[in-house]
Amino acid sequence: MKHLTILVPNGHPNPITIISTFMAFMQAEKHHTLKTGQSVFGQVTIAGTSDKVDVYNGIFSVTPVRDISEITKTDLVIIPAFLPQTSPEQNIGLNEKMMDWITLQYKQGAEIASLCTGAYLLAATGIANGQKCSIHWNDAEKFRSMFPKVDLVADQVITYENGIYTCGGAFSFMNLILYLLEKNYGREMAILCSKLFQIDIDRSSQSPYMVFNGQKSHNDPIVLRAQESIEQNITEKFSVESLAQKLAVSRRNLDRRFINATGNTPNEYAQRVRIELAKKQLETTRKTIQEVMFEVGYSDQKTFRDTFKKISGLSPLEYKSKYNRDAVVSTH
Repeated sequence: MKHLTILVPNGHPNPITIISTFMAFMQAEKHHTLKTGQSVFGQVTIAGTSDKVDVYNGIFSVTPVRDISEITKTDLVIIPAFLPQTSPEQNIGLNEKMMDWITLQYKQGAEIASLCTGAYLLAATGIANGQKCSIHWNDAEKFRSMFPKVDLVADQVITYENGIYTCGGAFSFMNLILYLLEKNYGREMAILCSKLFQIDIDRSSQSPYMVFNGQKSHNDPIVLRAQESIEQNITEKFSVESLAQKLAVSRRNLDRRFINATGNTPNEYAQRVRIELAKKQLETTRKTIQEVMFEVGYSDQKTFRDTFKKISGLSPLEYKSKYNRDAVVSTH
């Protein structure tokens, strides 16, 4: 079972983002357990560094259940948005201990998600340097000036790279929560939650940076480096031998460690990353199937078609017809 930590930073965190995130995961956990008899997130913890955090001049308050120092290992960390009562600089200054903890969890394999202006706290840790990141458009100029090393894409509602998720402002944070539910509980559960909370689940035009993440909640640094290398060079011809040489390990050793850590061989992992990228291209662009095939590193149509169908259950044409809005409109 996985562990989810929803943070309560000092300052003025937005209580709506904390409560809504908690409720969404509780609903998904409840329905998933009833249906399958199994739990995905066995623990969902609201944690901070203070006994109680007041917001809106004490009108509301949030009480963390645990101190973050008690949590040595978690799988997913969610940083809530902040209210404008305090500046980003003040919020960062009030949460140095929390930022150190976030950095440690990320290094240990946890995924980190920031909601709206929670991206300031995420960026201040340094782990988002060189990564794509989104934030409310009204904060874009200030964010860029404070964190020039972060690749800000303020026109995107959701971004994802290397275990870091971010989203735009206001109530669009629920789009990211639905995506996280889909990644962990499956699309059926995400659709159910979208109906319960009446949130539009159609995020295809909002998520061009989402790719298959695989299992990174392990502690094997060689496998993590291998995963990052595969994801960053996905359009190039893949060779396990070359990857092993680059990492200074044997092919046999890399295969064994990769399977133990992720459940996939390096080849299988590369295929999943490529097909996930192809799926997003087919969902969100007007590119032809052949164009997508070349862009994700395949040169043989039959291999691409067979691999795509094996992983997604549909052929590339069937998938595009079903999930691409332009394709759906054109058939009516």
